Amino acid sequence: MSRISTRLFFIIFCFIFSGTIAQAAGKTENVILISLDGMRWQEVFKGFDKRFLDQEKYAKYHYTYADFKNKFWDNNPEAAREKLFPFLWTTVATQGQLYGNRDKGSNANITNSYHFSYPGYNEILTGFADPRINSNDKILNPNKTFLEWLDEKPEYKGKTAAFASWDVFPYIINQQRSHVFLNAGFDDMMELNARVKDLNKLQKDTPSPWDSVGLDVFTFNFATEYMKAKHPKALYISFGETDDFAHDGYYDQYMLAAHRADDFIRRIWEFVQNDPAYKDKTTLLVTTDHGRGDDSLESWKSHGAEKDASGNISYYSGDDQIWMAVIGPDTPADGEMKKTDDVKQAQIAATLMKLLGLDYQGTHETLKAGKPIEKMIK
Repeated sequence: MSRISTRLFFIIFCFIFSGTIAQAAGKTENVILISLDGMRWQEVFKGFDKRFLDQEKYAKYHYTYADFKNKFWDNNPEAAREKLFPFLWTTVATQGQLYGNRDKGSNANITNSYHFSYPGYNEILTGFADPRINSNDKILNPNKTFLEWLDEKPEYKGKTAAFASWDVFPYIINQQRSHVFLNAGFDDMMELNARVKDLNKLQKDTPSPWDSVGLDVFTFNFATEYMKAKHPKALYISFGETDDFAHDGYYDQYMLAAHRADDFIRRIWEFVQNDPAYKDKTTLLVTTDHGRGDDSLESWKSHGAEKDASGNISYYSGDDQIWMAVIGPDTPADGEMKKTDDVKQAQIAATLMKLLGLDYQGTHETLKAGKPIEKMIK
């Protein structure tokens, strides 16, 4: 082969090879992860739990219970779930994927042994269940989240952010060590514009039912204002009201909080699809940190491991069961998944990173992150 022919062959080979690599990397350049704390798969896939019908004991405002029931109840579970989560069931179900309907052979589970929030969020964000994370105490996370891992890369430096209603997130993200931008709990947001300044004042003037969880409406608005101004390439948003209203025993408020969160997610996706920095190159994944009890109306209020006087551990039935919804340019539009391989909470971090074309193993000395969920990626 002549020198010119060899050179031409090399150029053509490099061109084809680089095209293959670009195709393998996919179209996703940005990822958004959103969680609804303690939101059961049962309501996501079946809507209003009929056992709560006319159980006004589990309603905060009895005089509006009829309106609440009319808003969400339907004899057809598929119609009921769409009333509760219209974005998930009209957009994600037609353009993306939903995992976790155990009645149709799609199982999604946590892998940590505790079945409550901090261990769950550690598993979601780091990709593995760490037995050292065994409480909801405000202890700095020894593990790096995928957000921190990304931020250490030059191309993602200053391009990661997290917004959370729960005030423990500065410890989960380890704000002392990481450089991930974070707003959580009742903290003032960085004043990006006049609207954020007004939101900070409004948050101070608006009482929350809880002393450790801010209202999701502020989490949503702070996150969207940051997206508009900074365009992070990896964003995490954690809504908290669903879990706290459930612990309080208010099924009506739990459902209303879930419905609001669905609308927040819709508005985020619409912004994404109308912004040149995000349009057609962003993947959105929605999930929860744990399930809830399903044996009875009372068990719905609770989750987590309990020890009896003899030291035996018991769990609320079903509180290890979760769900996931994903939509983006690299995810096949398979809708509601049926008879598929089980998926785990520990796989979320590696899946998001693979969508960005990155190999994520986690940062623990001995524990490896779960493997990517291949069905989510073309």
